[in-house]
Amino acid sequence: MTLARGGDLALMMTGGGARAAYQVGLLRCIARHWPTVPIPILTGISAGAINATFLAAQTGDFPTKVEQLSKLWRGLTVDQVFRVDTRSLVRNALRLMFRLVSGGALHAPRPHALVDTWPLRTLLERELGVTDGTIPGIAENLRRRALKALAITTSSYSTGQSITWVQGRDVTLWERAQRKSVGCDLGVSHVMASSSLPLFFPAVEIDGRWYGDGGVRLTAPLSPAVNLGAGRILAVSTRYVRSRGEAERPVVSGYPPPAQIMGVVFNAVFLDLFEADALALERISELAARLPEESRGRMRPVRLLTMRPSRDLGKLANDYEAKLPRTFRFFTRGLGTRETRSNDVLSLLMFQPDYLSAMIELGEADAEARKDEIGEFLTGG
Repeated sequence: MTLARGGDLALMMTGGGARAAYQVGLLRCIARHWPTVPIPILTGISAGAINATFLAAQTGDFPTKVEQLSKLWRGLTVDQVFRVDTRSLVRNALRLMFRLVSGGALHAPRPHALVDTWPLRTLLERELGVTDGTIPGIAENLRRRALKALAITTSSYSTGQSITWVQGRDVTLWERAQRKSVGCDLGVSHVMASSSLPLFFPAVEIDGRWYGDGGVRLTAPLSPAVNLGAGRILAVSTRYVRSRGEAERPVVSGYPPPAQIMGVVFNAVFLDLFEADALALERISELAARLPEESRGRMRPVRLLTMRPSRDLGKLANDYEAKLPRTFRFFTRGLGTRETRSNDVLSLLMFQPDYLSAMIELGEADAEARKDEIGEFLTGG
């Protein structure tokens, strides 16, 4: 397999809960048109960590891996991600309310989150072929040199740091202010922690400390790929960028419901930082390219191609809201999901086969529309 010009290619996938199905559509386009392109570096944050780990763990060719991942997402249902039975949802809600009104009483229950994500852990362990807590396919791909590194980012609730867990070969670990990398044999706990949406999904304990969604503390989402030596980064965001006219139009009438406020906060925490980091990387790369090599210091040019949805995935979620499980739908409507025209919070939790299939198809269509640009980038032209 010949490495294209431009250095190692990294695939970086951001978070977004159920919206990560959009990334699968892009992968389907790549697998169809460039089935042998090497992607030695995989990095993922939040739900993007699930996709990155799945690709790193499968030992078939790239089109086969993508087809398996697509089949997984298309068949996914809410109850395969978290428990949606009435008893579980009501118990968690009551525990949260009792904790709030107890004034922090010592004997008050300590709720971990709104939902129980044990079904997702069971699903991932089965799909990733977990043995003894580790994912054997990653080590096998590293041994075959089909993979250079997989990096999964989490946020430490115990220390406040951003921790990137890395499994790779010939990897130099790094440490920056409030963020560092840790070498390890990756397991499902790392993936679960990275995709643990605050408040909704419970934090995960790893080596005696608690970790949550990787997007909470990571101020430079592209840094793992850069630090792992990528010369080119294909980044897939799940954030729809509104036009100026769309941005000026309100999506709620009157006082915003909790769902709208939470959507704005989640976008600011998980996705807006990516846009700022992408701009910074492009500026640094442009500056480094203009300098003589001996004057660059630690700077080096890195090419970046970013893919984003061409449609508002929050608005798209409204079309499928009525098919959610009844009790879960009751709770989400209590947050005001029917009062906003762009349902970003709902789109994070919309693990419905029809919605997920629609996003995969959108990702594939968006990639086809930029096929020439993607091809030039992947082949290092």
